[in-house]
Amino acid sequence: MTVMNQPDIDTLRHVPVAPQEHLINGAAVSASDGGTLDVVSPIDGTVLTTLARGTAVDMDKAVAAARTAFADQRWAGQSPAARRKVMLRWAELIEAHALELAVLGVRDNGTEINMALKAEPGSAAGTIRYYGEALDKVYGEIAPTAGKVLGLVHREPVGVVGAIIPWNFPMMIGAWKLGPALAMGNSVVLKPAETASLSLIRMAELAHEAGLPDGVLNVVTGEGAVVGEAMGLSMDVDVLVFTGSGATGRRLLEYAARSNLKRVYLELGGKSANIVFADAPDLDEAARVAAHGIFRNSGQVCVAGSRLLVEGSIHDEFVAAVVKHAEKLKVGDPLDLANDVGAVNSERQLSQNLQFVETALGEGSKVASGGARILQETGGYYMAPTVVTGVRPESNLFQREVFGPVLGVTPFADEGDAIRLANATVYGLAGGVWTSDLSRAHRMIRRVRTGVVHVNTYGGADATVPLGGVGQSGNGHDKSLHALDKYVDLKTAWIKL
Repeated sequence: MTVMNQPDIDTLRHVPVAPQEHLINGAAVSASDGGTLDVVSPIDGTVLTTLARGTAVDMDKAVAAARTAFADQRWAGQSPAARRKVMLRWAELIEAHALELAVLGVRDNGTEINMALKAEPGSAAGTIRYYGEALDKVYGEIAPTAGKVLGLVHREPVGVVGAIIPWNFPMMIGAWKLGPALAMGNSVVLKPAETASLSLIRMAELAHEAGLPDGVLNVVTGEGAVVGEAMGLSMDVDVLVFTGSGATGRRLLEYAARSNLKRVYLELGGKSANIVFADAPDLDEAARVAAHGIFRNSGQVCVAGSRLLVEGSIHDEFVAAVVKHAEKLKVGDPLDLANDVGAVNSERQLSQNLQFVETALGEGSKVASGGARILQETGGYYMAPTVVTGVRPESNLFQREVFGPVLGVTPFADEGDAIRLANATVYGLAGGVWTSDLSRAHRMIRRVRTGVVHVNTYGGADATVPLGGVGQSGNGHDKSLHALDKYVDLKTAWIKL
């Protein structure tokens, strides 16, 4: 992994970024109508470069290229050992270009560089390597049939996968989709977010440099309402995977129903409860982790612990400790190693965050720290880490995902009350429990209805375990060997002997 130092970062931050085009069938391609979108850096509000503003025609071309590549077996027909070699080489190239990729991504989406290097190229390389190592270890099955019959179960690639990636961790989440999809021999069309496309385009270029055949991985940039819709309505996309908002997820399900009934896997929003009991093993450590669990990357993390539930007997002192740790976090230029928190992704997102705080105040809550835009003189989009107390279960801040650096605090009376409050939203993506009582920890794991439960920690789960939610946090799972199931079809062979 590249070692960071400020001079290298300062050099890379000024490297001009050429206008970006689609990647279709191994070639850079402009939008069919010549349209472009400005890429505005959240660091200072300046235009960094442009993207091809994709059309439905562009998406159709990319899907056709992926279908042709799958049909002629240029990738799916290669031996597992051959595909493994390409994927491991791809992981090596991502690591070799880690600092370049991280800085490019930070200029595009505003994540602090200290987090970005590990969470973006570092995580992406690890994920690609994980699935590269796994792909030649996936076996079929022999069914327990009668002696005169042989029943075989084959795992075959589904065909063409459409992947729509969000803007908060584009490389990390992109790799969660690309790794297992390509490992199983599929072709992919990737649609990055409009406000975080640059690092994914470069990552796709490195895949081709590693030996991935033309047409197997295609990238189409542009607006979700145009190219995302075209992907969802395509009759030639077999599986659609998406991470993002519930509203968009619903539209994608509708598109699938209106087209070819493609399978759709959705990783949607979260309103994760971080539950702190009075017997937590280290309350100050719990407060520090609670602050980092919501404020890193400006709260733009799907599993962020955005609801803090605190046992009533320690509420005031614990909130004071969280505020202390929050106010220690230095917010500013995400390419400055001295800063802990970077920029909000866009001016629109910043405005939405501030509106949540205003609404919370109108509902009777109080701001214990933060609550305002800061560093406006830079031209960038920055917000102070914000702690809001007195958040009631029926309030907007308790029920809706902010996706920003806003923590809502609610007291609870006992274990039963904590479970009731934790489960009192439509979401179920992640959560946390802090307690020294082992029995209570296991009870909470069973009773909190969510896909991930952290105990005496928050975050940090690696590729070996799945990430997925329940309720309106979506379906399907990224990460782990379980993710491979989304990208294969089961085929039965019934042979009379």
